[in-house]
Amino acid sequence: MHRPILTSASRPLTFTVQARNERGETEATSIAGEHPLTLYVDKREIVTLMTLGGAPEALAIGYLRNQRLIDRLEDIKSVQVDWEANAVAVVTRTGLKDADRKMGKRTVTTGCGQGTVFGELMEEIDKAVLPADTLLGEADFFALLEAVRMRETVYKQAGAVHGCALCKAAEILMFVEDVGRHNAVDAIAGQMWLDRIDGGDKVFYTTGRLTSEMVIKCAQMRIPILVSRSGLTQMGYEIARKVGLTMIGRATGKHYLLFTGEQRFKKAVTGDK
Repeated sequence: MHRPILTSASRPLTFTVQARNERGETEATSIAGEHPLTLYVDKREIVTLMTLGGAPEALAIGYLRNQRLIDRLEDIKSVQVDWEANAVAVVTRTGLKDADRKMGKRTVTTGCGQGTVFGELMEEIDKAVLPADTLLGEADFFALLEAVRMRETVYKQAGAVHGCALCKAAEILMFVEDVGRHNAVDAIAGQMWLDRIDGGDKVFYTTGRLTSEMVIKCAQMRIPILVSRSGLTQMGYEIARKVGLTMIGRATGKHYLLFTGEQRFKKAVTGDK
């Protein structure tokens, strides 16, 4: 199966600096990395992303996938990251899909780390079809929240980042952190393409709020269940209802709010739904 030629150019996720505490003492402190990464496709500049730098190749692929600029992994020949130039160069076989028209139409979003969505993503959400038979039991749901809580993360060490996870029931298959939650989503989308992972029976977890863009990207990956420890926006809620996505917010410990798609959620009591 086709796989693009890739560099493996992860950056250090944290850096140590000196800070002075409330007692006037100097202490070594971990801070999150942040690097500009300009994406070029066939020598054409597309966007500059501010990223932690942990998975730059997957980030570039996932960005192109989620912006609907490339339809298939097979259309990508290579992804080469050069941190001396703070750039990632993508070479395609057939060029970008309708790039001039899509890149000429932008919607400003609430997403940190990106800020715009190209083209007609809002309109294309009507084409999303999510599996109806994927179920998440409450026991697995609570176990998933605990697995995320126990995971050693950049956030615990340094703060200043968002985390996203691709899961199957209570198992974390993939976990990515970045300075913007949408970067973390795109990196997972790119790695799913590279690993040929289908989203139809998966759960997506994010530490960030559930905005319209987060819901759209989840639906594009065919992931039917979206979970966040944070809240949601009105447009995110409306789009989730429209496409039939199961959306759970304010999920911490044993607390959660099930907003949409309750048919996929099995409560762990007598008379399960």
